[in-house]
Amino acid sequence: MEKNFDKNIFRDTTKKIKVIIDTDPGVDDAACLVYAFADENLEIKLLTTVKGNVSVDLTTHNLLHLLDLFKVDIPVAKGADKALARETPTAEFIHQRCGMGGYIPPEKCSRKLLEQDAVEAMYQTIMDGDGDIVIVVLGPQTNVANLLLKHPDVKSKIPKIVFMGGSPYGNPDYPSHVSFNLSSDPEAVKIVLESGIPLLMIPSHVGRKKAHLDEDFVNSLEKINDVGKFLYTMYSEYWEPSEKDKRVTTNDTCTLLALLYPKLFIMKKVDATINVTDHPGKTDIIFSENGKIDFVHDLHREEFLTFLINELEDMHAVKLNKI
Repeated sequence: MEKNFDKNIFRDTTKKIKVIIDTDPGVDDAACLVYAFADENLEIKLLTTVKGNVSVDLTTHNLLHLLDLFKVDIPVAKGADKALARETPTAEFIHQRCGMGGYIPPEKCSRKLLEQDAVEAMYQTIMDGDGDIVIVVLGPQTNVANLLLKHPDVKSKIPKIVFMGGSPYGNPDYPSHVSFNLSSDPEAVKIVLESGIPLLMIPSHVGRKKAHLDEDFVNSLEKINDVGKFLYTMYSEYWEPSEKDKRVTTNDTCTLLALLYPKLFIMKKVDATINVTDHPGKTDIIFSENGKIDFVHDLHREEFLTFLINELEDMHAVKLNKI
C-alpha cells in the first residue's frame, strides 16, 4: 500500500454521494459493488437488477448473494427481464454460465427482495429523497427508461444519471461502434439521452483499453486478503477475449469511480446520439464545449491502479461468509 496515497484529493465534493445502483452482475458489476460496499464516501439507497450479462433471475440471485457474502444490508428490487422493444442476447461467453466468472455462487440466498419492482422502488426512493440521489447504471438502461416513461415527474428530482456504455472509438468485438450495454436496449438509451437529465457517460474503451488489469495484477490479488481472493477467483475466468494479452476490464468500477473520484479521470463535454434502426446501439459523439454530457475520455492509470490496491488492502478486516 502506498501510505501517502489520499484518495480524497480526487473528489470534487466533501459530501457523501447518495446513489441508486442499477446493475446486471456480471463479473465487472460484482467487482464494482465490492468497492461500492466499502466506500465511506458513498451511500447506496437502493440496488436494482436488470437482464444484461445474464438473465434477470441470475443477476438478481448474484446480487443477493453478494449482499450475503459481504454482510451488507441494502434494499434490492428486481427489474426488467427484457429490453423495451427487441430480443437481445446475454453475455455468458465472457461472464460464464452463472455470470460471476470463475466464482460459483450457492443456490440459496438469505437476503430477500422488496415486494416492489425496480421501477416502483426507484420512484419511491427518489421521490422520498431531497433531489440528491444519483442513478448509476452498470447494465442496459431498461429500468431507467421504464421509470422515465411511467413516472415523468421524477425527472426534476434526478440530479444526474451515470452510465457505462458506448463505443464511439470502435470495438473489434462489436462492429459499427456498438457496445454491449447500449446495444442491449438502444431504445432505452435514446429515452435517457433525450431526457434532459445531466449525464455522465463512461464508454467501454476506458475499462478495456485504459484501466484494464494485466495478468500480474490479477494474480497478485489472491494473496492480499479474503476480498482479493474473491476478485481473483471471479477474474480467473473473465479474460477479455478480443485482446492479445491476458487482461481484465474494469468498465463498471470506472463508472462508479468517475462519479466519486472524478479527478482520477480526464473528461470532456460531448453530445451523443444512438442508432435504433440499421445499427442498433451504435453511438456517435461530438466533442463540444457546450456539450450536454460529461464524457470520460481517459484516466490517470497509475493513480487508478494504486487506488484499487489501497482500497482492497483497507478491506483486510472484511471476512466473507463464503469464498
